[in-house]
Parts: sequence; C-alpha cells; structure tokens
Amino acid sequence: MRHRYDVLTRITAMDPVRDHLEIHRLTATVEFPWDMNQALSFALFRTYAVPSIGGLLARTGEFTERVQKRYDDTALILDAVLEHGPDSTPGKAAIRRMNAMHRAYDISDDDMRYVLCTFVVTPIRWMAAYAWRPMSGVEQIASAEYYKALGRRMGIRDIPDTWQEFARVHDAYEAEHFAHSEGGRAVADATLALLGTFPPHDRLPAPVVRQTSFALMDDALLAAFRYPQPNPVLAAATRAGLRARGIALRFARPRRDPFHARQLPTIRSYPDGYDLGALGTFPTGCPVPHAGRVTGG
Repeated sequence: MRHRYDVLTRITAMDPVRDHLEIHRLTATVEFPWDMNQALSFALFRTYAVPSIGGLLARTGEFTERVQKRYDDTALILDAVLEHGPDSTPGKAAIRRMNAMHRAYDISDDDMRYVLCTFVVTPIRWMAAYAWRPMSGVEQIASAEYYKALGRRMGIRDIPDTWQEFARVHDAYEAEHFAHSEGGRAVADATLALLGTFPPHDRLPAPVVRQTSFALMDDALLAAFRYPQPNPVLAAATRAGLRARGIALRFARPRRDPFHARQLPTIRSYPDGYDLGALGTFPTGCPVPHAGRVTGG
C-alpha cells in the first residue's frame, strides 16, 4: 500500500541539483498537479500587471481575441519540456517554438527574467498557502534549478541562482514595475472571462467568478488592474475553501500516475492532437513549424 508521503520520502533522498528534472516532475505531476496548474496560471496572470508585458500581449491580440488557444499553447509547450525533458526531441521542439515566438517581439531581458521568476516563486507560495503540504526544501531548490536550466536555453541573462534570489528579484520587479495599463487590464479581463468557462466556474454567475478571482489577488495586483477589493465574506470563504481542500487531500489516497497539463479538460483547442512545432504564434519572419505531433491533446 502506498502512503501519502512516499513520494516526498523519495524526493528527499535525491540531490536537488543533479536530479532537479525528476524531482520537479514528481512535484508538478504527482504531488501537486492541480495546484501547480493553478499556480502557473496565476504566475502568468501576474505578469500582465507589468505594462510592457501586458501591453505587448494586448497589441498582438492573441491574449484577448484567441485567449483559449493561447492558454492551451502555453500549457502544452511548457508541459512538453517538463514531461520529456529539455534535451529530448519534444523538449527541444517546444523550447525552439517558445524562443521563436519571443524573438519575434521586442521583449526586454528584464521582463523575460521576471516571467521566469514567477514560475519559481508563485508555485512555492501557492503550495504554502493552499496545497496539502508546502513544497519541501529539496523541491524548492529543484524548482529553481529546473527554471535556471530552462532560462539558459531561452537565452535569459543574469538568472538568479537560488529560489530565495528568484523571490527577491520577483518582488523587487513587481514593486518597481506594477502599474495600470489599458492593455494589461484588457488581457486580465479576457483571462478572467476564460476562467468563467472552466468547470466548476461555468456553473456560477460571472460576477461571482470575478469576486472569487479577486480574492486570490494581493493589493498591488488589484491596484495595477484597477480591480475593486473583493467582497470580504466571499474572499474569506474562497481562501478557506482552498485551504480546506488542501487539508482534505492530506488524507486522500496518493496519486499513482503522473497527470500532465495536456490531460486537463480545460485544454480544448486540439481534440485530435497537436504539433508542438505548430503551437503558438507565427508573426512575420517566424520560421516554418517543425513537425512533432502529439495525440490525445
């Protein structure tokens, strides 16, 4: 019989630097698959509050007019790197596709570094607040190592060395750069509208979905989007519900098999499968996509 902390015991026995890929796979796909998806989605959402990021995403129209596809493509590209490893054929194809998209736009290295920081920092903080257990020290180190390796393959300079440094860079960047922009607000609104189509939110009135979303945002994020403070009762209930879910999962049967982002029911653009090389955007000058078909998307 498997016990709830068997995977953590296995993780703790590994070297977080040498084994960072396997540790992060276990953390993201076995220990916390639902929470990791929520945290990474929220990490990307935070970046819209930086006007240079939110404004660019709005100008492309991709995150306002084709928000479902952009959500799917982002999840599937990152998922391929994690599932297969960055040095595998699918992993290289996914990174190549991601880099081609980024090179097509004028994105500062500072913005790229900040986005990378959100992928490390937001999940660590989300798990501490809402998951069935916080990420262990080994998992936190492995997460930083995983995204350091990914960041190097993306050509990002001056990547933080530890997860604590990732957090310092993350917080300092938000303190300096969070501000209101029409583009950032438009992308945020489109993302919240998409959230309202996902179960179980699709059964709730749109205003309730927005209020529960506001409940998970800090004051700086709310201010940047000019969102109102959430209803205090609904906000408390939302956070308490997430914490209660985490407590309940401590006593649940542990997951046996990994659960990948491509298996999410919210990924809806590719019912017949997808080509990694064809995901994302292809502005003028982008290379021709390379085949790398995945079925069951």
